[in-house]
Amino acid sequence: MKPKILTTLKTYSWKDFRADAFAGVTVAMVALPLSLAIAIASGAEPAKGVVTAIVAGFLISLLGGSRVQIGGPTGAFIVVVYGVIAQHGYDGLVLATLMAGIILLIAGFFRAGNLIQFIPEAVVYGFTIGIAIIIAVSQLKDLFGLEIASLPADFLHKLPALWEARETLNLPALGIGLVTILLIILFRKLAPRWPGLILAVGLTSAAAVLMHLPVETITSRFGALPDHLPVPSLPEVSLARLQELLPSALVIAFLAGVESLLSAMVADRMIEGKHRPNAELLAQGTANLGSALFGGLPATGAIARTATNVKAGGRTPVAGIIHALTIFLMMVFASSLAGEMALPALAGLLILTAWNMSEPHKWREYAGLRMEDRVLLVLTLVLTVVADLTLAIGTGVALGLALRLRRRNVPPADWTPPER
Repeated sequence: MKPKILTTLKTYSWKDFRADAFAGVTVAMVALPLSLAIAIASGAEPAKGVVTAIVAGFLISLLGGSRVQIGGPTGAFIVVVYGVIAQHGYDGLVLATLMAGIILLIAGFFRAGNLIQFIPEAVVYGFTIGIAIIIAVSQLKDLFGLEIASLPADFLHKLPALWEARETLNLPALGIGLVTILLIILFRKLAPRWPGLILAVGLTSAAAVLMHLPVETITSRFGALPDHLPVPSLPEVSLARLQELLPSALVIAFLAGVESLLSAMVADRMIEGKHRPNAELLAQGTANLGSALFGGLPATGAIARTATNVKAGGRTPVAGIIHALTIFLMMVFASSLAGEMALPALAGLLILTAWNMSEPHKWREYAGLRMEDRVLLVLTLVLTVVADLTLAIGTGVALGLALRLRRRNVPPADWTPPER
């Protein structure tokens, strides 16, 4: 359960540092707009996403069991975070994240990291696609610039509310969002080593300001971004509150554990390495504790940012540490500039992120799964979208494990990195 950084530093060189520094700065440019967008989509203040990327990102790289894992807020948490905030307030989310951190520490201590192989692939596919659908729909308000006083949290009530507001369509906002999506795609195709996300969002946001377009920015809706980290503090704790938030904490811990270990597995394939799963769980637990103490969001290993790190040349946890420190420096010296990011541009970024989360290149593969796996995938997807993530995961895992016990020849999953 020894952190990977202790192993890599034994043979560390200036050449390694140069490569890690370039990769860390590159990933930070990708992580900043994503962290802001994820926080806004989760119903939190945008600064919470930046705090999470700094604190949790630093701890995951410092203590983790992967050489190249990049941690921070991810799209997988948007649904559960939004629900917890709506039901229990932001203070409730902080307490649930603290509890999830403790659960992950216990799981790591008891060496539960290897249990990832027993989670049915169809369940992971199902709730990932379901989360992607919810994220995409949640961003339509800002993409189209619709005027809705309060968008319902429930998916089935959200669609009618969006339709009723159709006459408030803001064409400049839609244009900014669509151009942002197009630019991100072009940067990925033509200049994959460039930080395309922040360039695309920055260019369209600058165009909105220079052309005086009537679109909302982070600052106009939420106020100025802070230029420093908050003082650590603990939320109000009571036995009743702990019992009330335990289901949410379990879901957060489950998502953090699963996504971080899947991300580490993807990274292993990319660098031909081998991560330490129990060290990774301990790092995720510590990172969620740290993020919560600073008032941040739940965190986990981010598959797309980890893949970006590898492609940019990162080879040790130092790259992840530099990524966190770079975001901190941007918070201190460029918070006012980041506040000018246009909300339709961030909505376009998240819609494209949701599309990539659903991994459309694998849909044909899903159609070729066994009948029971297809049913399990669709059931988990539908429950995630129309019911509750806790129910979806619980039902999916229970049915999946029952199927696995019935047939013991399930092949291992072939995980590939989606461009989240």
